[in-house]
Amino acid sequence: MKLVTPPAIPLKSFTDPVKAWEYVCEIYDRNTGFIRDHLLNLTKGQVPPGKIRAHYPKVQVLSTSFQQQANSRLAYGFLHSPGLYQTTLTQPALFHKYLIENFSLILKNHGGQIEVGESETPIPLHFAVDPKERVEGDTLLDIGVPLRDLFDVPDLAHMDDEIANGTFIPPSGGPYPLAAFTGPRVDYSLHRLNHYTGTVPDHFQNFVIFTNYQFYIEEFTRLAHQWMSEGHEFYESFVEPGNVITTNTRLGGGSNGAIPARQPQMPAYHLTAPNGRGITMINIGVGPSNAKTATDHIAVLRPHAWLMLGHCAGLRNSQSLGDYVLAHGYVREDHVLDDDLPVTVPIPALAEIQVALQEAVAEVTHLEGLETKAIMRTGTVFTIDNRNWELRDQSEITRRLSQSRAIALDMESATIAANGFRFRVPYGTLLCVSDKPLHGELKLPGMASDFYRTQVNRHLLIGLKAMEILRNQPVERLHSRKLRSFAETAFQ
Repeated sequence: MKLVTPPAIPLKSFTDPVKAWEYVCEIYDRNTGFIRDHLLNLTKGQVPPGKIRAHYPKVQVLSTSFQQQANSRLAYGFLHSPGLYQTTLTQPALFHKYLIENFSLILKNHGGQIEVGESETPIPLHFAVDPKERVEGDTLLDIGVPLRDLFDVPDLAHMDDEIANGTFIPPSGGPYPLAAFTGPRVDYSLHRLNHYTGTVPDHFQNFVIFTNYQFYIEEFTRLAHQWMSEGHEFYESFVEPGNVITTNTRLGGGSNGAIPARQPQMPAYHLTAPNGRGITMINIGVGPSNAKTATDHIAVLRPHAWLMLGHCAGLRNSQSLGDYVLAHGYVREDHVLDDDLPVTVPIPALAEIQVALQEAVAEVTHLEGLETKAIMRTGTVFTIDNRNWELRDQSEITRRLSQSRAIALDMESATIAANGFRFRVPYGTLLCVSDKPLHGELKLPGMASDFYRTQVNRHLLIGLKAMEILRNQPVERLHSRKLRSFAETAFQ
């Protein structure tokens, strides 16, 4: 079957990052529009004369020297060796600020030009169609021709995480990867985010909180609606699953959208602010598989920080229900990342996140110094993939917990931290002790209700305050060299 493609678009060179971005938009909009137009014609019974194909935009930079034009405290924006660097791009409007910032840094640090053109990677039909667009599936079935005969479909060979995992080996002299994620890999995650969280990627903010209990979401929702009605001075809107938007009364107020009949698997809620400086909160549920799924996809949005804020089992007799645990290390018994990030790789605590969480605890609880230690322990969190670990041989599990010096056990924290390390997203963990199974303190139904009512609000406020502290820091303090290895991609 012959290929039907739009006219070729030439490769162009730019020294202006905004004009480079505009050309990426031109190529992307033209090529995705070409695919969508043929799909629309197909729904009208017009079968194309061949296979429809259009390609992702690409950006490339040629470095001829190890010399840098400028010194910088940033850990990104640099080309590690002489050679050609390339990446495919998608959704340039969504990544507007991000792309222009990274283009600007490369030009500032290395001089030269940025070249933009068409890649050789086809855009799959599924990624050319906006998730909000409705396609008449019955009409397409009536055509009698498989869609994959007429359009490109997602190719897993273009969507692996070898670059982020540090296992990709480029040819000598390049092309080296310019970004950790290719266009198809980003598209895959953007579509998955819409499916799993019930909100489109446009609403996601740069500071993300994960939780494993709906109680936190309910309190976050209550607080967000209160702030919108009171005209909060910083946040502009609150977005709920189904893309239901409540606008701050300071900006005119009102709401639009309808709550979906069924909740998504991992519902997301967004307190939006200018330039994505608000807070997104997601109930990922229980277990490392969900934690990995959520962070695998949110990582492509390149957030500035994410935190785990949830409940855990306290392992020390000196702990009380409601005490906090600030993780400074993790034992990885979750197993979901073993093939991507070996368990021999240490997952360090990040000073900037740790300090922000400590300051937030002090500010919300009004405790300082040694007084804080009465309600918060700093130590190792043991993350396990077996929810019923208590039913195993107690001597064996107790021995391993003791050897690791763990002070808390959960099913998500190490996964979220390890994926933060893997994807170069600053991470942290603040948990709340909800039971002490090794010491016979299990929650009864009434106890659970009272505990959650009294503890969730304060714990959530601490998480929100920590995010406020982090967003007021210079970006170079968060995206530090601690998260980057030898031959890193230039894009943040």
